[in-house]
Amino acid sequence: QVQLVESGGGLVQAGDSLRLSCAVSGRTFSYSGLGWFRQAPGKEREFVAKTSWSGGRTYYAESVSGRFSISTDNAKNTVYLQMNSLKPEDTAVYYCVAATLDYYRAMTRNDVNYWGQGTQVTVSS
Repeated sequence: QVQLVESGGGLVQAGDSLRLSCAVSGRTFSYSGLGWFRQAPGKEREFVAKTSWSGGRTYYAESVSGRFSISTDNAKNTVYLQMNSLKPEDTAVYYCVAATLDYYRAMTRNDVNYWGQGTQVTVSS
């Protein structure tokens, strides 16, 4: 059992930066795959980024590569998503996820064992 609680979402303007945090509790280190998905209005939930507690096997969706970065603070049991150069198309609910399996590739929804409740990110033009 793992609990994931996101924070840091909000309303920003295009070009701004925002950092999302995910507090992980429970059997924290039983899950080697850590990442973020997002779901925009009327769209399917899509993969954004993944990593591991060691910082290995980092992978990004093409749409965010070069703008977003994922990291962890193991001492704080926290996963971060730093989002720079935000665009209106980044507007979505962002979900922190944990998976027992981990690969150097995009995560799929079927890979995910636990989901956070989501945090809203809105980017205005």
